[in-house]
Amino acid sequence: MHKNAELLQRFYTAFAALDADAMQACYAADACFRDEAFTLDGAVQIGAMWRMLCTATQAKGRDVWRLAFNGIEADDQRGQAHWEAHYRFSATGRMVHNIIDGRFVFRDGLIADHVDRFDFWRWSRQALGTPGLLLGWSPFLKAKVRATAAANLARFQASSPAGR
Repeated sequence: MHKNAELLQRFYTAFAALDADAMQACYAADACFRDEAFTLDGAVQIGAMWRMLCTATQAKGRDVWRLAFNGIEADDQRGQAHWEAHYRFSATGRMVHNIIDGRFVFRDGLIADHVDRFDFWRWSRQALGTPGLLLGWSPFLKAKVRATAAANLARFQASSPAGR
């Protein structure tokens, strides 16, 4: 197995265990992360996001948390993985089964760029219920979710030593 495939295996194994510190250790200091909810720069900010999500899951949904991953492929520069998370969305208490494809760029044995893609409308219907069903396709709801996620992360980082 390529060393970067091993890195992704380590990353997703840590995620399944809700170990945000081990996840953060997989990123280069100046890494970038993007998905439907976040655009983040630097391992500290990315680590804070994972810490916030892991903390919320441990507090309000550890009993239903499940992460499965497969399709890990990597070479010296690029990699990919498919992962599926089953969890309780902390803001609404609703159950979510999110299906995500991750794309990675590596530098010096660490993740330098990480992009996760998932069907936002599918996710919003599960996580938000009727508002997601009616507006999950709209740029308005996506912008609102992004703004809320950014505010939650800023609040988490400001209020928790673990968020820094």
